[in-house]
Amino acid sequence: SDAPIRVCHSPLVSNLLPLSFRSSSQLSGSHGPGFAKLNRREGAGGWSPLSSDRYQWLEVDLGGRTQITAVSTQGRYGSSDWLTAYLLMFSDTGHNWKQHRQEDSIGAFPGNSNADSVVQHKLQHPVITRYVRLIPLDWNPNGRIGLRLETYGCPYNSDVVSLDGQSSLLYRLSPRPKQMTKESISLIFKTLKNSGTLLHAEGQSAHSLTLEFIVRHHHLFLLCRSSSPDSHHLVSLGSLLDDQHWHHVAVEHHSTHLNLTVDKSTLWGNVTFSCAEPVFVAMTFTGPQSFLWLPGVTELSSTATSVGLQFRTWNKAGLLLTFNLPKQGAVVWLYLSRARLHLQILKSGSALNDGQWHSVELISRQGHLTVSVDEGEGATAHASPPFLVTTGSQLFFGGCPAEGSSQDCMNPFKAFQGCMRLLTVDNQPVDLIMVQQRLMGNYSNLQIDMCGIIDRCSPSHCEHGGSCSQSWSTFHCNCSSTGYSGATCHSSIFEQSCEAYKHKGNMSGYYYIDVDGSGHIRPQLIYCDMTEDKTWMVIQHNNTDLTTVRPSPGKNQHMAHFEYTAEEKQLAAVIGQSEHCEQELTYHCRKSRLLNTPDGPLPSWWVGGPGAGQVQTYWGGAPPGSQQCSCGLQENCVDPKHYCNCDADRTEWANDSGLLTHKETLPVRSLVLGDVQRPGSESAYRVGPLRCHGDENVWNAAFFDKETSYLHFPTFHGELSADISFLFKTTSSSGIFLENLGIKDFIRIELSSSTEVLFSFDVGNGPLEVRVKAGSPLNDNRWHRIRAERNVKEASLRLDELPTATQEAPADGHIHLQLNSQLFIGGTASRQKGFRGCIRSLQLNGVTLDLEERAKITPGVQAGCPGHCSSYGSLCQNQGRCVERPNSFSCDCGPSAYTGAFCEREVSASFKSGTAVSYTIKEPVSNELNRSSSSSALPSSISSDMTLRAENVSLSFRTSQSPALLLYVGSYHREYLALLLNKHGEHLDPLTFVWFKVFTYLEIIIFFQIDKNNKEDFNLTSDVEFNAIRSLVLGRLDPELSQLASLGFTGCLSAVLFNSISPLKAALLHPVPSPVIVTGPLVQSICGSNSANPYAAETTHHLSVGRGQPLVNAIRSDSALIGGVIAVVIFVTVSALAIMARVLYRRKGTCQSQEVKTVKPEDSPELAFSSQTSSQNGPSENQKEYFI
Repeated sequence: SDAPIRVCHSPLVSNLLPLSFRSSSQLSGSHGPGFAKLNRREGAGGWSPLSSDRYQWLEVDLGGRTQITAVSTQGRYGSSDWLTAYLLMFSDTGHNWKQHRQEDSIGAFPGNSNADSVVQHKLQHPVITRYVRLIPLDWNPNGRIGLRLETYGCPYNSDVVSLDGQSSLLYRLSPRPKQMTKESISLIFKTLKNSGTLLHAEGQSAHSLTLEFIVRHHHLFLLCRSSSPDSHHLVSLGSLLDDQHWHHVAVEHHSTHLNLTVDKSTLWGNVTFSCAEPVFVAMTFTGPQSFLWLPGVTELSSTATSVGLQFRTWNKAGLLLTFNLPKQGAVVWLYLSRARLHLQILKSGSALNDGQWHSVELISRQGHLTVSVDEGEGATAHASPPFLVTTGSQLFFGGCPAEGSSQDCMNPFKAFQGCMRLLTVDNQPVDLIMVQQRLMGNYSNLQIDMCGIIDRCSPSHCEHGGSCSQSWSTFHCNCSSTGYSGATCHSSIFEQSCEAYKHKGNMSGYYYIDVDGSGHIRPQLIYCDMTEDKTWMVIQHNNTDLTTVRPSPGKNQHMAHFEYTAEEKQLAAVIGQSEHCEQELTYHCRKSRLLNTPDGPLPSWWVGGPGAGQVQTYWGGAPPGSQQCSCGLQENCVDPKHYCNCDADRTEWANDSGLLTHKETLPVRSLVLGDVQRPGSESAYRVGPLRCHGDENVWNAAFFDKETSYLHFPTFHGELSADISFLFKTTSSSGIFLENLGIKDFIRIELSSSTEVLFSFDVGNGPLEVRVKAGSPLNDNRWHRIRAERNVKEASLRLDELPTATQEAPADGHIHLQLNSQLFIGGTASRQKGFRGCIRSLQLNGVTLDLEERAKITPGVQAGCPGHCSSYGSLCQNQGRCVERPNSFSCDCGPSAYTGAFCEREVSASFKSGTAVSYTIKEPVSNELNRSSSSSALPSSISSDMTLRAENVSLSFRTSQSPALLLYVGSYHREYLALLLNKHGEHLDPLTFVWFKVFTYLEIIIFFQIDKNNKEDFNLTSDVEFNAIRSLVLGRLDPELSQLASLGFTGCLSAVLFNSISPLKAALLHPVPSPVIVTGPLVQSICGSNSANPYAAETTHHLSVGRGQPLVNAIRSDSALIGGVIAVVIFVTVSALAIMARVLYRRKGTCQSQEVKTVKPEDSPELAFSSQTSSQNGPSENQKEYFI
């Protein structure tokens, strides 16, 4: 049966003799420390010191090493004297005290609120000690310090051995069974030295284990070496191990790994002695007001003077020692700066802020001044001042007294924060206990007989590989190169999907994706394809090409393994959060069967799915487990007897291809092909990249239609760091978005007013609030994003793109957020101050809460939230129209000459000399009664809608042809409008950007605009309207239409738009059914102006609605009536022969590289031209701008 668990909670103080109590002072004999027992009324009813200040203390000797589990305090009986806060110290020797901290950072314990009630604190971790010291911090302001106390625990017995650096202890273990899966060694040690071997163990079969102290990167570690014939393990852990306090070490050796535990941090015979240890009295300089003053040597001393000390600190700067030179009227300062030691002009040592003890000695002997660091091992510096240096009558360590004191001390440097010990003056040790008792010197804000240094970087609160550095009072995380930000490198700086990048207005390209936000999965560079309405994440592997199978001698199978660019955890997360994933699987075959033979299944398969994957026996386009290909599912295989084309085993080439779309079987990890060795067998395969679209997290939303409605989820666990992000939209002026309560702790985010968001929480230090105020109302029914983070250093809140608001956490306060109730979304448990509106994409520590699924079963809450165009409609460019979807939105590019997810890509085409694109205007049905007698001979469909009254025409072009016909608009009346490039256009290098508008009444007015240049008007007198438009033609004309037919066009045309008609778009993207007739070669290209390569032989000229910079001069020619036909001909030219009012010249910046090979667009229509320009470089010869 199990041994009974010993209860360690017995009172330890109540039966002690009065001699076991000591104190700094006592008010009177009846207020002595021996009366400070809980619930006793002897004497004056407790202990009170002579004066009430923070230098008083009460000490109890428990008589032997004891395990303490709790402490209780009480005020002095029948008085107004009690403590409201205190520090608790422990020691084995009565010296070298160590402060006990709850949660590793809380130093102060709350005290009493009256003289009689008892306040007990259970220690989070039991303490083993002999001496207990209590230091009052605060007390009743209407009384003085008064105390009765009790400690609880039980006796602690252990065997102790003392080693002096030359001695050792050998222990031989009795034989043990050989088959042991786990071996462990544990011990407790204390030491003053930062080097040496703690333990060495030899095992059978040359196994060994060594624990030794090392200083690495200026930090003291305990190094564990484990060696065996076939392996070598090396781990190091620990911090401040030479502080002369007990540290616990445990080593566990499993068959496959080694665990080292030091104190509370883990990284993956009866001999009794006394433990004799020297007494070193240290002191702690806690803040800017700390100092120690000691009397210096007399003027009668010899010509040699010395001052020595040891110090340890985390700070890079601080004053160690200063004294005056009265005879010379000078001052000596010994100080740290940038972690180096300075003595006026002397510098020595380096990295002295590593938390280790460093010795410093200042010696003045016969005109030579010497500073020695670490007994000469660190560095030694010498100087020869022109006078004798003596210390004078006063020495100040660490700082200076407050201003206004009579003592002469000046400190131009930072005050020292750290520990000092082993002070010597002229080689005589300074008795700091006498200093503590005010019998020698003076001090302020010093903790004597203890070193209160804390390693705030062990364990490190810096996440995701951030490096930790520290000062005395805080730590700092360097998050550079981690991909994360914040005070503890907690929050990812990258989005969690391509969908999130797209809806920030980004285009296709490589992006870092952090699928789990602040989780443990690292960001990964992934290609985002945003050219379609769907946003695809494309994850490549090591072989996406079509691969020919080559027979291998002696092998009946061909095997291929695929390694992906993303890590395993990220692959699983991407597939899990995507709405749809697919992977192409293709097999080309000739006499090479795939899945089935006449003798049964063939050993061909592929392995796919999470982890190592599972064997799959189906092919692309068929369901899992079907042993079929897509043709078998569609019943159109070349041989109806088989379910794959390749299984027909024919000599002609065939193929089986399709998409694998079942996420449970993706990605494809390996492929095995079985019929590749027969004579005449030939085959090739292709496994495409993994493609996924649709982020289920981005659009996961819920609509709260009542203030009393809410969703509830399990308790949020974010003890040390928590990040919360979501989007909201509302018409209400206030409401709580999120709340989670604990016994005392809580966390809450709310809309406190129509223009302010409030993030509040309490981790035990009192409520902390962070507010962000918006410049405009937030209840505008548009999406707004909130990102809140709380960690051990600070809390931050960001609203949309406004600056982040932050609040620092208390330096030594509570750090654990302890919640225990349900997490409420959109409301509170009290059903008050609830939120009305939509919440979307709610993530806590990188995990998305499924609001939609919970909303489906919750009254008063609806799943999903429509209405995204009000927030994202501006992403639709170039007159694209935003279209609402249940989850998300899309851009309708129909009325523009652009395409793409955001209508951002011009539709461009390369024209040859014989190419023509003719677009016939749709003929709307018209009532016979609407016809006029003058138009009776025309088709019945002509209506006033086809009358050119105020129409827009825009296009871009690039050509070396001159003259050329850019656009022809013809009517049923044999009237036409033509846009020509004049034969004088000899140097059309820049982009031409022209807009013209034609009003046709009795007078024709043409508005002609180049980019943002001033609009120019041209009045053409006529008595005929240009109406009844029939067609638009790009390229070569039919000779029957016009005498301009011989011109044609060779080059690039892009973004052609006549009102809402885009003939190129209709010809290239919507050929069936289409009112477009294409003659000759027409190749879709990327030669448009928004992707132009400035080094190509031909540069695009852009004639469009003016929104860019004015680039080229334009001049009209006369218009003429030819046979009753109105012809408006606009000649674009830069020739000096043209009639012009003025020519202005301006230069434009060139692109950054000057070594791009010149390529004509006709030769390479798919060339990806650069669109990046820099205004910082000088202009090239072919980039000039002209104005008229």
